[in-house]
Amino acid sequence: MRVKECMCNNLVKATPETSVAEAAKLMNTNQIGCLPICSTDDRVVGFVTDRDIITRAVAHNKDCNNTKLSDIMTINVIKTTADTEVKEAANIMANNQVRRLPVLEDGKVIGVLTIGDIAQQEDISCEKLGETFEGICGCGC
Repeated sequence: MRVKECMCNNLVKATPETSVAEAAKLMNTNQIGCLPICSTDDRVVGFVTDRDIITRAVAHNKDCNNTKLSDIMTINVIKTTADTEVKEAANIMANNQVRRLPVLEDGKVIGVLTIGDIAQQEDISCEKLGETFEGICGCGC
């Protein structure tokens, strides 16, 4: 199975100029935990998670209405492609300790693959899913 068969393609994204507060509202309204940060031509320039908002903005007492996502976003984005095998994407997640991967096609974001998307796939074994979670958590259990 390929990433394009199970990724979320109902995409919500933001720009580097979006405020942290507006990003949090977008996440809340859409019940999502991450936002690809895109240039005007949909090229991914960063990635922000709900955890990034907490640890990089709120925990540092930043003014979330005036702090831009460019100030807190991850710029070295770990990503995948729509044609990548889901098991390989799970390996990418585990090896990089990330729960979400933006999915790119021709350099543009077309979706997001989450650990939840992978967990719902019948052809992913419980063992593989456990290995992925273990890698993401870095617990070495």
